[in-house]
Amino acid sequence: MDHFEVFGLPRRLGIDVAELQRKFYELSRRSHPDLHQAAPPERQAEVLATSARLNAAYRALRDPIARIEYLVHLEEGRDTREGATVKPKAPPELLAEMLEIQEALQEARSSDQPGGLATEAREALVVQRERLMARYRREEVRLVGPLTEAWDRGGAAERVGVIAAFKEALAVRAYLRTVIDDLDEALGEAQEGHVSHRRH
Repeated sequence: MDHFEVFGLPRRLGIDVAELQRKFYELSRRSHPDLHQAAPPERQAEVLATSARLNAAYRALRDPIARIEYLVHLEEGRDTREGATVKPKAPPELLAEMLEIQEALQEARSSDQPGGLATEAREALVVQRERLMARYRREEVRLVGPLTEAWDRGGAAERVGVIAAFKEALAVRAYLRTVIDDLDEALGEAQEGHVSHRRH
């Protein structure tokens, strides 16, 4: 049973999140382990598994980007990111741009002054970061807007192209996030508690 089926939903990305939350609370009340403490061990194990599946489904479907990532994995015949045979690749022009920014970062780091980055280097990196953040936001809008709509209204033939577009946009977003994290770190502005999306 996939995450959409847990909630009785078709594989559509346009989900009413308030309705999803309502269903989640309703199903959670039915399958909460505390309500089945007197049940036999086998039944308790079933309830625990159902509760875990429900929580995982809700986490994946409540966020539009996580929902897209999950759908891509599902359409490729796998439940999670692990096990992907072909890793998505960012467009070559993006890679070239990212390499230039990485070089600028290295240069700025190597010319660190006692108090941190030189003012000129800092300003240049801030401008780069703002530009990348704007592009990152555009990728997210593209994912949850036009591409999501194309998936929901498309037939089987169109959906193959939409999955490919999702994968490319997700890859671009991941590359951008990595470089933005690097810039935050270089600028000494990495947020405490912020989960960095590092390359592995």
